[in-house]
Amino acid sequence: MDDKKKNTLREIFLAGVLAVDPESAVRRHVELSGNRLRVGDRSYDLDHFNRIFVTGCGKGTAPMAKALEEILGERLTEGLITVKYGHGLPLQKVRVMEAGHPVPDGAGLEASLSILKRLAVCTGQDLVLCVFSGGGSALFPAPRPPLTLEEKQETTRFLLESGATISEINSLRKHMSLVKGGQLAKIFYPAMVVSLFLSDVVGDSLDVIASGPTVADPSTFADCIRIVDRYGLREKLPSSVIELLQAGLKGTVEETPKPGDPVFERVQNLVVGSNYSALLASAQRAVELGYPPLILSSHVQGEAREVAQVFTAIGKEIISSAHPVPTPACILAGGETTVTVRGGGKGGRNQEFALAAAICLDRLPGISILSAGTDGSDGPTDAAGAFADGDTCRNAARKDLNPMEFLARNDSYNFFKAIGDLLITGPTRTNVMDVFCAIVD
Repeated sequence: MDDKKKNTLREIFLAGVLAVDPESAVRRHVELSGNRLRVGDRSYDLDHFNRIFVTGCGKGTAPMAKALEEILGERLTEGLITVKYGHGLPLQKVRVMEAGHPVPDGAGLEASLSILKRLAVCTGQDLVLCVFSGGGSALFPAPRPPLTLEEKQETTRFLLESGATISEINSLRKHMSLVKGGQLAKIFYPAMVVSLFLSDVVGDSLDVIASGPTVADPSTFADCIRIVDRYGLREKLPSSVIELLQAGLKGTVEETPKPGDPVFERVQNLVVGSNYSALLASAQRAVELGYPPLILSSHVQGEAREVAQVFTAIGKEIISSAHPVPTPACILAGGETTVTVRGGGKGGRNQEFALAAAICLDRLPGISILSAGTDGSDGPTDAAGAFADGDTCRNAARKDLNPMEFLARNDSYNFFKAIGDLLITGPTRTNVMDVFCAIVD
């Protein structure tokens, strides 16, 4: 892809990322005036609280905590959050611990235990401000006994490779945890809890973001068993995980807190940023660059390679019939696809999307695509995503690269690295899922 098209796509994408900057998102929803703290449509008299804590987990929580720290000033007692390696910031009163993602590690377990040790003694005269963003599920591991961290790590790997949706994955995470699925609110009770969420899930479902530590959990052990069987994981997961789920099904292990539980009477949960917010900002930048935008959806799900076929088909229709919009145009969508891993290659869902799109667009002029993660990290790679157009496969052929072979082994990262079409942004410290962008001339 030529540099002009890449720069246009990059600018449209980064405009969306900037719009969901976590620090700015918190400041739009939280304001201190005198002794009154306004959070969304609620107001709290801070003189009623002896202590104010900040805690949470996720890739974007360092700038969220920074905003709260500056808003509260001397009123803030202390805090502790967990972020992905490389996503921390130097803060004054809030301790920032870095840990592994997407597979939890020992540093995450240490941070989780530290949070629980410090805040499990909260009283009704305490205010706990929680910040959650994408990645929070992996960054707040507290295995439910008798599970071990190693067994949670193994289970997480299988789930990520199975093709399960994030909602399905998080249903199991909740039931394998001591803190997810509303259980953290139960631990903090009777403290007043205010949770701010930067949404990285389709539909902004609060119980799914970071596995909803302070949100009532509608999922059950029975749902978990169905998910395990749906993806053929019963023989793959550690036996202790299956035994735990079966015990929960029999009622010998306590369920996660459900809607109506009194602990949630002292909880406020609020989404402060979402994928749709990013799409709106990207659309505005597209207008400024001369590409009238069409936002398709912020609810995109499904296998990355299959979604790419549909997305490119819309671009082809625009070229052939000027429907649903005429050229020039910018087509935008957002969400979170999945990848069923069949090979041993390296990549992420956005790079796999771009590779499948490149195959669909082979030798077709006029359509340029970028698929990228708003957090700047696509799967276990240093790339946010990748660019693709009708020349991608031809450029690869000049280097003796077969795109179908790379797709078959889920090796999209090495494919795009070889032809120079990766998007590298570094950590953005935000996370509202993925953005799919096409410019059509």
